[in-house]
Amino acid sequence: MSPRTAVPKGACTSGEAEGTPALPGRQRRARGFTLIEVLVALAIVAIALAAGTQATNALTRNAQRQSDLVLAQLCAENEMVKARLAPQMPAVGDAGLTCVQANTIFNVTVSTTPTLNPNFRRVDVQVRDEAQWPILRLSTVVGRY
Repeated sequence: MSPRTAVPKGACTSGEAEGTPALPGRQRRARGFTLIEVLVALAIVAIALAAGTQATNALTRNAQRQSDLVLAQLCAENEMVKARLAPQMPAVGDAGLTCVQANTIFNVTVSTTPTLNPNFRRVDVQVRDEAQWPILRLSTVVGRY
């Protein structure tokens, strides 16, 4: 009989990590992330970044839309004030013009229509962007003083 040293149960021997038994004939693997774990983490990060990019784009579009709406409202209200302050009632018909606000060009269409009462005229102001997309439409009634 060869002398063997008795190892108490639960104690670590060489080649074993605490809590994992040593397997005969196998070397201990280095600890780290597997390729699958890294790819899953990368996919999660990519999805989060894509969602963040979409949210940022939506905020940018909404801010641009709000800016265009404010500038278009200035154009429309200017035309309505012109109609109200004119010494005569506006002529019935359509008129087109351009309005520049903050270096942005808007196409403005002023439509004047008669009402049942000849002392009043309806004035509609349609504001479109350069690509002819409608931005704003305002209406008012102008009376004779």
